[in-house]
Amino acid sequence: MQNEQNLSSTPEERIALTSVLKPSWYIEQMKGWTRRSYILLTIGLIIIIGSTFLSPINPISIVTMIAAVLGFTCTISITNTKPLNGIFGLVSALIYIFVAFAAKNYSDILLQVVFIVLLDLPVLLLPGWSKDVDKKVRQIKNTTNSKKTWALFALFFVVVLIALYGFEAHFTDSPRPLVDAITSTIGVTAALMTTLRYSDTYYLWLLQSIMSVVLWGITALQGGANWVLFITYLLYLSNDLIALFDKDVAWFKENNSKVKEIK
Repeated sequence: MQNEQNLSSTPEERIALTSVLKPSWYIEQMKGWTRRSYILLTIGLIIIIGSTFLSPINPISIVTMIAAVLGFTCTISITNTKPLNGIFGLVSALIYIFVAFAAKNYSDILLQVVFIVLLDLPVLLLPGWSKDVDKKVRQIKNTTNSKKTWALFALFFVVVLIALYGFEAHFTDSPRPLVDAITSTIGVTAALMTTLRYSDTYYLWLLQSIMSVVLWGITALQGGANWVLFITYLLYLSNDLIALFDKDVAWFKENNSKVKEIK
């Protein structure tokens, strides 16, 4: 099934990397957010930067801070249907891969790769892909064969979970294979739903944020990472709550979610 939309692109939309390399593009993506989102961004950046410098400073803590700042900003922008991914999302994901590898959270590495493929590269290579996201949002219940769609997502979830857990448990030295696999599987499924413009994705993002808090809290307690990522995922959880309960967020506006389907 495909969302009913105009698939033609203008010459401007076909300009790929040149669009996201312009500072004006990022400034434009920062406009039109809800008031709560701007407040959360300000508070979040202060907390991320402050907690970094209150902790022991080393190369890992600095790159983690950079990734957290970029990733948190991108996440809030996506909530406001402003895909500020592009270079910001790509850089933060690459840093998260490095941090996850050092912490032996191997499934999280795959999760970041999925984020790059599904959420970052389309913005870099196809700027038209991220245009007017608020008009493309839909709910699964309003699609043709919604039960079948849910069943396919459920099957996808189970297959990914089995594959990730099997890989971590039998082929790596991960001390947290089950928690890491569950967290990453939820994130992979949520990323797929986000790419397909299903607003239901935010229920999974909420669950994924909770599991990420658990994962990186355990990791920090076991000495595998600093507490900045734990705090960052608490902030991600706050953003997910805004997406669910702020009436000004387009993902859950009824007039934006009821989009006709092409059978």
